[in-house]
Amino acid sequence: MGATMNDPLLAVAAASVDGERTVLETFLNFHRATIVRKVRGLSEEDARLRRVPSLTTPAGLVKHLTVMELRWFQRVLARRTEEELPPEGEEGWILDEHDTVESLIAEYERVCALSRETAAGFALDHTVPHPRLVRVSLRWIYVHLIEETARHAGHADILRELTDGSTGDVG
Repeated sequence: MGATMNDPLLAVAAASVDGERTVLETFLNFHRATIVRKVRGLSEEDARLRRVPSLTTPAGLVKHLTVMELRWFQRVLARRTEEELPPEGEEGWILDEHDTVESLIAEYERVCALSRETAAGFALDHTVPHPRLVRVSLRWIYVHLIEETARHAGHADILRELTDGSTGDVG
């Protein structure tokens, strides 16, 4: 069990015969870890470098996903409003002078741990109101965050390949 906790890819393989909640949590954790692996080790300059016309940068991906975790698990699921979030559209893509690779990763990992703790208090079928979707369940939130995080992990993989040739979810 300890080996799978340290290796998200082994955890995904081990979860292949587990229940629905474990599978959802494991896949989300796998993609969270992939994002961190793709950004960790980049220089500050490379992490901020825009290689595409949009605001997408490796560091910006981490900042954006931190906002998504807060928005879905804290604001929507737990109904907490104390954390200030950027308005829809900006989604935290814009970096400030205090953002560093390690500070962004540390905040992302802190928020992901908070998301795991928050989600543990709810059943998958638990639903909450949502302004556009009427109601969403924790199950839906998991699937949405898996999709969102996996999509951006693919972006991070491409940006990392363009930076130093590194590719793959574990490399």
